[in-house]
Amino acid sequence: MTTVVEKPLAPGIRNEPGGPFKAVLALALFESRRLLTRIPVLLAFAVYLGWTVWRSGRAWGDYPALQDADRATQNAPLLVGLAVLLSVNQAALRSRRYGTERHFAVLLLPHWCRTVAHALSVVAAALVTAVCVAGQFGREALRPGAIGQGSVGELLVGPLTVLLSGLAGLLLAVLVRSVLAAPLLVVFGLFLFAFFSSTSDDASRWLLPAVGEATSNTLPSDLMGRPAGWHALYLAGLALTLGLVAVLAAGGRKPAVLAGTAGALAMTLVGGVAQSGGDSPQLVKARESATVHPEQVQTCVRRDGSTYCAFPDWGPRVGDWAAVVDRVRSLAGGGAHEQDVVVRQRVDARYGLSGDGALMPLERPYEVTVGTQWGGNRVPEFSAAVAGVLIAGDEKAATSICDARIIPLMWLAVGWESDPLDALRRVRLDDSITGSAMVLQPTSGLSMTVAQTEVLRALLDLPRGEAGARVKDRWRELTAPKVTAARAAALLDLPAPDGEDKCS
Repeated sequence: MTTVVEKPLAPGIRNEPGGPFKAVLALALFESRRLLTRIPVLLAFAVYLGWTVWRSGRAWGDYPALQDADRATQNAPLLVGLAVLLSVNQAALRSRRYGTERHFAVLLLPHWCRTVAHALSVVAAALVTAVCVAGQFGREALRPGAIGQGSVGELLVGPLTVLLSGLAGLLLAVLVRSVLAAPLLVVFGLFLFAFFSSTSDDASRWLLPAVGEATSNTLPSDLMGRPAGWHALYLAGLALTLGLVAVLAAGGRKPAVLAGTAGALAMTLVGGVAQSGGDSPQLVKARESATVHPEQVQTCVRRDGSTYCAFPDWGPRVGDWAAVVDRVRSLAGGGAHEQDVVVRQRVDARYGLSGDGALMPLERPYEVTVGTQWGGNRVPEFSAAVAGVLIAGDEKAATSICDARIIPLMWLAVGWESDPLDALRRVRLDDSITGSAMVLQPTSGLSMTVAQTEVLRALLDLPRGEAGARVKDRWRELTAPKVTAARAAALLDLPAPDGEDKCS
């Protein structure tokens, strides 16, 4: 009897040149191409890019503050993250859906190696998102009117959100072998996002990938107080934890994977705890100082006799403020034509980005407030504040004007604009150019009666040179207290107003 003893074949995984890593890399490249060409992912990137291009330049006009522009890159990638979550989950369940799971038993790679390849494919989607984020922020940063500083931690949130979402979809595919689990996870995630976004708990909201702010208040970059770096560490650690747990659950219980999981979990805990620490005493003190005594942290420059004091980030904007002051003074008569002013930048930073406190009018003579935002409606609002100081002497007195002095005031505020009526509409609270209305300023607003609006409209209908000459000729009478709208109309040789002339 002859016994034939066959030498057992060594597993193919040991004979493959380059080992399993080369095969994992090849599969990762294949899955990356497949993931990036999936219709949901393509649609999500198309909507993301379309929204970004459409919105570009609308949020801040030509004057973006980069400490706000970095946060604007965080929300749109959430859509890409959801598409990647669903697509990666379906890719990991592809063999089960097509009934080819049993064929993998004779292939080169074990299940955990294929899971690693799927995890690496998510990195490709995150890198594409990073390129989109860099392009969006870079476009704002290159605008001539851009000021401030962006945060790398804030800019990493978008790509890390995509990475986190994709690895969550992969882990779900390993743990729950059903294609229905991922859509349910998306619904559950949206519910959690809505719940934590509406809570005022500063610590719990930082558990979300993207953390927005309730107000559009712009603060100096050193007073932001957002733990962006710790949050990025938290997101990176959480994403790595999900990916490595997926590899462990797929059978990859290697020492390196176990050690990596422990390290990623430590990153998550450190970032999660550090980001919930709240504002430091030093930050609270700095915000208080910037609000109550801004002169202690500002730099002042002089232009044509006037002084402009700004927080460090806003130094390049002094030229824009000075141009408005010069145009307003050019329309004034009497001593106001040569009156120097002090432009003081102010912000209420005591409550951080969650607060939007109103600024009280200044009482120091010829000192006017300018805010931390610029462009759009902020320009005629600042112009109205400068005009009020030139006529009343200080901001508090200007906000108390309840007579026809508002007519030359508003003439100074909008008369130099290329479209004065449009500027008048934008500076009034109800966007009207008829009737009574509140006029917005960086501090408390002004009030216009129906009759005052009628006289101003008639003045604006005149040629600019003629209207300016009439105002300068009658400057002393027009800026006298208690003058009525009818009297102002007579002084300016305009029709008498018909509307009510009583302040509300």
